[in-house]
Amino acid sequence: MYLADEAWPDLEAYFEAESLAIVPLGSTEQHGPHLPEGTDHLIAEGLAREAADRTGYLCTPTINIGVSPHHKQFPGTMWVDAPQFRDYVESFTRNLTYHGIDRVVYVNAHGGNIEHLQEVGRRLYDDETAFAVEWMWDESIPDLVDDLFEHNGPHGGPKETAMIQHLHPDLVHDDRLDEARDGGVLMEEVENAEPDGRRRGMVHGARAFYDAADNTDNGVLGDQTDATAEKGAQLFEAASDQLVQLCEWLAARSPEELRPKPHV
Repeated sequence: MYLADEAWPDLEAYFEAESLAIVPLGSTEQHGPHLPEGTDHLIAEGLAREAADRTGYLCTPTINIGVSPHHKQFPGTMWVDAPQFRDYVESFTRNLTYHGIDRVVYVNAHGGNIEHLQEVGRRLYDDETAFAVEWMWDESIPDLVDDLFEHNGPHGGPKETAMIQHLHPDLVHDDRLDEARDGGVLMEEVENAEPDGRRRGMVHGARAFYDAADNTDNGVLGDQTDATAEKGAQLFEAASDQLVQLCEWLAARSPEELRPKPHV
């Protein structure tokens, strides 16, 4: 069930019967020369809608802009500051609890959102308003990701390329995959790099960079030429299975199981 498509009497019936909502979140930011800036929110929405279709749980509209200042040097990247993002997510989640939701799955596809969604979940948990968890699709299937790609990348790499090839093939510039690979870097090059004023990795145990542009000229990492729509379909199916199982697990918990334990 997609919230924005429904009339209020039908939503009222849902809230009387169920207490779980699925919230997709991503970003609108550069993903290299070959992928759309909506890559993250398109992946999050695809997975959230699939899980909602398979379970009957409520899916809300997608949050398209996240915490992305580390991509600001590339044209078109949009972002909100972290405190405002946290407050916004907390506010609309409390709105859902007003209607009877007390458990939420944040279907996230942007690394920059992770810690902030976890912080919102902590706030809602501490005051016993709701039990909200952050779920990152690739972290739910790490072994499959490793099996499919020799040179993966955390941003604009083959796993995201494959997912968009599967979900929205018309938005992928397949003729630029070589350019994406050759103009970017492999993740191990960043991790092992010596600081040289341009690309920097870990220096004496510190992460000595803040922006994507510090490491990669075109904004991406990994070997994009290793991506295919078929691999994307495998990733999508496996991650969807994990998300469905998470939703069913969370829905089956009693309210008492989802509250903080008393002081010992």
